[in-house]
Amino acid sequence: MSSMMFYQDLVPLNDKAHADLRVSTISSYGFAARSNSVPVLAGEFAECAREFPIVFGGQPGSVVPAALLGLRDGENLFVDPQGNWLARYTPAFIRRYPFALGTGDTGQMLVCIDQTARCLTTTAGEALFVEGAPSAALQRTMAFLREFQSAAVATAGLTQRIEVLGLLREADSLAQLRDGSEFRLSGLRVIDESRLNALDDEAVLDLVKSGAMKLIYAHLISLGNLAPLMDRLSTRLSAQSVPVAKAPLKKRAAATT
Repeated sequence: MSSMMFYQDLVPLNDKAHADLRVSTISSYGFAARSNSVPVLAGEFAECAREFPIVFGGQPGSVVPAALLGLRDGENLFVDPQGNWLARYTPAFIRRYPFALGTGDTGQMLVCIDQTARCLTTTAGEALFVEGAPSAALQRTMAFLREFQSAAVATAGLTQRIEVLGLLREADSLAQLRDGSEFRLSGLRVIDESRLNALDDEAVLDLVKSGAMKLIYAHLISLGNLAPLMDRLSTRLSAQSVPVAKAPLKKRAAATT
């Protein structure tokens, strides 16, 4: 899972090159329309579990929890053709756009922006710099990015606990849509409940005290959202297959003399 995903042209924010830049509230989530999953933080599991299936992606040793937003590559079922966000909750990974934290040549953290973002202009929104210094809006963004980074590190620690205990298994199941068509979900990992139940008391206590057990149960509950997600896909496929009705031709009035 790429850490940049829908960021297209990420560059460090500069008080000289971007002195006149302004940011507006995001009015379209079209930038995320092709992302079928996004990473989620430990503190978001409870909210995300109400709407999205939470799965585990990434490579062994660097497993990342993610909210599943679509069932096909390049398709987010929670963004409509007009760019509207169709869920009650928006994951922090999406909310931080068009900003992100990067690392400089000497290891320092840099605030970066996606130069292609439509919400960044020189004509509308809140200024990012005032007389060469970060504006109040930019300071709020920087605080959010620092909190996000700190939470991501904490989440990685909890996920590592789950992985080390061998609780993850490949999710390889057959999904059936309302029209009877089928496709296979693969390449993702989920908690194996039988392995969880087989843990000794010491391991269970560690999961509880570390906070990882809360994530595990939120994840297991969230898998109930797979069926509604399949329904979303069925609805979208049905809408795409409906031919556009042509307006009837109006009869030309007879000429009078």
